[in-house]
Amino acid sequence: MDNRKLQRVVVDALEDMKAQEIEVFNTTDLSDLFDRVVLASGTSNRHTRSLAANVAEKVKQAGGHVVSVEGGDGGEWVLVDLGDVVVHIMQPAVRAYYALEEIWGGKPVRMKIQAGPSGPRANARRVAAPAPAKASAAKAAPRKSTASKRPRRSARS
Repeated sequence: MDNRKLQRVVVDALEDMKAQEIEVFNTTDLSDLFDRVVLASGTSNRHTRSLAANVAEKVKQAGGHVVSVEGGDGGEWVLVDLGDVVVHIMQPAVRAYYALEEIWGGKPVRMKIQAGPSGPRANARRVAAPAPAKASAAKAAPRKSTASKRPRRSARS
């Protein structure tokens, strides 16, 4: 199965199960091991495991080969190895921590959104949008209020 068809099967399988923030990157110039990296987020351990299982099932149904599925026990980060395409399905906190977009995000792949059984998809989104810049430490730190620093009154009768 060629890479374009395989990545379409993967993205459709992820969209069918409501994966969030799906991104596809061309890694042919970065690695000899695989040609595409697909990143997606799931909302819970169960959701990430279900997304990975659906990807593996749809690829097999389309005639593709699943090399392995790793991380299904924990569910915070599940990797589906399809040979030329590697799929990382992570929970948002894990995804933000490892920031794989910064490693593989050099060449985003644009894909047309397929029409579903009931017409065009309502939640159209850009695949592989550039990763947002990290906030500086000054912006990320919460501000402390000095108004509550008054000395407490003692209760005297």
